[in-house]
Amino acid sequence: MDRRKFLKIAGASALIVGAKPLSQALAQTPGESFAPEKPPLSARRWAMVIDLKKCGEQGQCRVCVDACHQTHNVPDFGNPKDEVKWIWKEDYEGAFPTQENEHLPREIREKPALVFCNHCENPPCVRVCPTQATWKRESDGIVMMDMHRCIGCRYCIVACPYGSRSFNWRNPRPFIKRVNPDYPTRTRGVVEKCNFCEERLAKGERPACEQACPAKAMLFGDLENPEDPIRKLLAERFSIRRKPELGTQPSIYYLV
Repeated sequence: MDRRKFLKIAGASALIVGAKPLSQALAQTPGESFAPEKPPLSARRWAMVIDLKKCGEQGQCRVCVDACHQTHNVPDFGNPKDEVKWIWKEDYEGAFPTQENEHLPREIREKPALVFCNHCENPPCVRVCPTQATWKRESDGIVMMDMHRCIGCRYCIVACPYGSRSFNWRNPRPFIKRVNPDYPTRTRGVVEKCNFCEERLAKGERPACEQACPAKAMLFGDLENPEDPIRKLLAERFSIRRKPELGTQPSIYYLV
């Protein structure tokens, strides 16, 4: 290509691109307009309410678990020794060992409960982390995890009374069935856990587990907003939390 032809092409490209990023200009087709992004979702303290009866009626349903794990590239090693989990089901007695009520309805007492990180108001995992790889966001109460800062000491795993954290004993990347390019994969030797879908909230989207639940047994909202549906639901129904006697103040509530 001679110099004159090159300058003509470069000039035409500049007119097309204008003030837009090159990647957008090249991706845009004639007549296409770019829709504005959704505003991020915000709250003073995010919380989740789970209806144990509705969840129990679904039997062995794993739709919310699969949605969470696919969204966040959680590996499937195929064995309990190396298992990494962000959300899972646990027997009622294991989830609520101090809730001694033998007269609870059978559909609650004899069915597994959905459990994950409780995003505590007073998280013990944050206090013990030597590198601040885990911390609580002051803006909305989400307990975060930075896998790049994690040195694999596992102090947070020991400190968490809910068993909500997993350690990557092996390289997880070969065991991800379908990689989601919108969320980073991890490496061997780091801890990971539920993050309340903070990356989805930043894009104006609700948590993947809540959106996927076929029984609408999960409700996510702002615990500090009196007008939020989550507050109205907690005012109407009796709820319990996991190990409340520890003073961690979990942000996950279970309707019974």
